[in-house]
Amino acid sequence: MTPAPIQTHQRNALYLLSALCMVFMTLVVAIQPLFLRNVLNISFATAGAINANVQVVTEILDLFVFVYLGYLSDRLGRVKIISAGFLVAAVGGLIAPLSPWIGGAAGALAVYYVARVVMSLGTGAVWPQLSALAGDFSDDANRARLMSNTAFMMAFGVTLVFAVLMQIPRHAGITATMLLTAAIALAAAWLARTFLVDVAPRTSERSIPWRRIWELVRTEPRLRLAFASSLFARSDMVFVGLFLMLWFIYFADLVKVDQARAAANAGLLIGLMGGVVMLSIPLWRMFIERFGRIQAIALGMTLSAVGFMTLGLVVNPFSWFIVLPVLLFSAGQAGCFIAPQILTVDHAPRELLGSVLGVFNVLGGLGIIFFVQIGGFLFDYVGPPAPFVFTGVGNLIITLYAVWILKAEGRRREEVEALG
Repeated sequence: MTPAPIQTHQRNALYLLSALCMVFMTLVVAIQPLFLRNVLNISFATAGAINANVQVVTEILDLFVFVYLGYLSDRLGRVKIISAGFLVAAVGGLIAPLSPWIGGAAGALAVYYVARVVMSLGTGAVWPQLSALAGDFSDDANRARLMSNTAFMMAFGVTLVFAVLMQIPRHAGITATMLLTAAIALAAAWLARTFLVDVAPRTSERSIPWRRIWELVRTEPRLRLAFASSLFARSDMVFVGLFLMLWFIYFADLVKVDQARAAANAGLLIGLMGGVVMLSIPLWRMFIERFGRIQAIALGMTLSAVGFMTLGLVVNPFSWFIVLPVLLFSAGQAGCFIAPQILTVDHAPRELLGSVLGVFNVLGGLGIIFFVQIGGFLFDYVGPPAPFVFTGVGNLIITLYAVWILKAEGRRREEVEALG
């Protein structure tokens, strides 16, 4: 089946929705420590575990959504699921800031948990389908460019949150900032329904094609690397946003800094990270096109690992030294984000792309659960830098795996040349 021609406004809608989706997801996570500390009065002693638990609960539920909705998008199309997902996310965005009034003093945290679950289920239906739609719109010749453009807009969304939107609580308050997420989701639902279009062939599978996906993973080492990269590295953006914000907010009391100002400072630092990620994406695209997907994964994971482990040397997050490791792992983030997705799209049948990306995202969700949950305990019991060192070791493991695959492919080429 020959795909219908993609119009410029349809690509632009995909790019804009990618940014809006990341604005919603990032702002929800970024405002969470400030809301829990200043509105729900969560103490420093339990801050790491509670913030991590909120994230982990939402990720666990997402695991039950990713594969099924990926398969459903292969059967019904991506656009309906994207639009519905934004609407569900908007409902959660309305409930979250009202949790103290809905739940009262005793049940506010429980209501907030429910709101975060609803928001996560909504966005869990959206961003995997946006990635699948980017794959649908691309071919072998332009895939790196189109998916890099999509990633650029996602990084722009993250940067916008921390550099601009996280300054809003200082001026308009936490509640107004949280209500902004609902408005963003409602606008995005309308944009998706109005401008996006489905172009992928529909699958005839009557259930999730587990056997076919397993055969793909079993027979293709590159797909295994892509899935392993998702497991170890998809948590990085969530991880950094959550634990850097926590570190600044709860260290503020020790250095006599107002917490809203501390959150703004953390936002600027994470905004710097997003800016570096965003600006490095065109360079990563050229690197991928010239040297390859696996080489990009190896280099990206190495830079990220070094940056995260260097954070172990930081004591005061308000010191200028923290900028160095942030620049290092920021430079590696785009490679870790783009190359595994391109590799997955390369090796997934077009009619099963949603299902294969669903499994890819489930593994990423498992990685978030593992690294965020362990990171929460490390934050509380070892110290704020410990979660970053831990995730840096995970990234280094993927670097070694990518190098092993490159060497194995090199040996196979030499054997083929020798036989020829």
